[in-house]
Amino acid sequence: MQSKNATSGSLSGIRIIDASRVLGGPFCGQILADHGADVIKVEPPMGDETRGWGPPFVGDAASYFIGVNRNKRDISIDITQTLGQELLLQILEDADIFIENFKIGTLERWGLGTEELRSRFPRLIHCRISGFGADGPYGGQPGYDAAVQAMTGLMSVNGEPQGEPLRMGVPIIDMVTGMNGVIGILLALQERNKSGQGQFVEATLYDSGISMLHPHLPNYYLNGKVPQRSGNRHPNICPYDAFKTSTVPVFLAVGNNRQFITLCKVLGRPDLGADDRYLTNSLRNKNREELRKELVGLLSIRDGLQVSQELVTAGVPCGPVRTIDQVVEDPHTHHRGMIVDLDGYRGTGSPVKLSRTPATYRMRPPSFAQHTDEVLRERGIDPAIYASVLPRKPLL
Repeated sequence: MQSKNATSGSLSGIRIIDASRVLGGPFCGQILADHGADVIKVEPPMGDETRGWGPPFVGDAASYFIGVNRNKRDISIDITQTLGQELLLQILEDADIFIENFKIGTLERWGLGTEELRSRFPRLIHCRISGFGADGPYGGQPGYDAAVQAMTGLMSVNGEPQGEPLRMGVPIIDMVTGMNGVIGILLALQERNKSGQGQFVEATLYDSGISMLHPHLPNYYLNGKVPQRSGNRHPNICPYDAFKTSTVPVFLAVGNNRQFITLCKVLGRPDLGADDRYLTNSLRNKNREELRKELVGLLSIRDGLQVSQELVTAGVPCGPVRTIDQVVEDPHTHHRGMIVDLDGYRGTGSPVKLSRTPATYRMRPPSFAQHTDEVLRERGIDPAIYASVLPRKPLL
């Protein structure tokens, strides 16, 4: 999908200073940028460390950095120096939103903490992405996705029943924390329309990890049983599992009795749909091992792609288990605008579709400090005055 040339969007006119690094904060900033906000990424002198998280690389950046930093302009400021802190305050003067994930206490040590920012910029929405928040037993501790997956119990329910706990194959907590940051920012923007006041928005990896434990936490609240790993099986729904076929594996997600009856008909065993052992989801869960054996036998002789299409056409949620390259090549992926091609850059499109003000892809991910002079001169600031705190290449 090529970018539209339009620079308007639902957040057109909103100015954001994104001083975050790695994933959660930058992903938050990219979502807002895709919907029209003017996002200025502020990197430290050594650069965002994900510039080095490769291969593969393009120019001075690894794919990891490229994946979450499009539609942003880029400057670098050495904020550890007093002159750099003064410059940051200047570029915050016309900002609506400040996103950061500095180690807790760092901004306060520089005299740029939440209270100071609120006093100086009463309309500013200050979004902090952190591991655990500033206080409490874990307050101030650094947080990385995999470690927090372990601490919040996500790993304990991920993996085969007889296997070890497994990290999710994607940094899911970082990404959900970034999304929660977006939600908080948009809520604060809406409230500012009424009050005229900004506020502090906080999204933590720990809170986000816990928030994803559905249905495991509700189950535990009600029955007191510690949830265990169940492989691909759903703890509450049956059949909801992966099955081998004669070709590719398929995943069945049968959510109600009607779908189960249809499944049995498509597989040539309508009698199973009327079997007293399988009439309701509760009964199917009680007799899930017997039911699985029946389904394994029926699906093992079918072509995975063909049977999954037959089931979906009949109204039974089902899909083949595919590899990443197959997803990228799928025509529907492109039809939904989920592949972005722009000036030699390829990225993943926005999943949020708005009818009048859709996401636009205007700029490829920036090189280090690419827009320093442009951003400063727009604000009437002479870059030469701050040359000592404006690195022009990363100190990696």
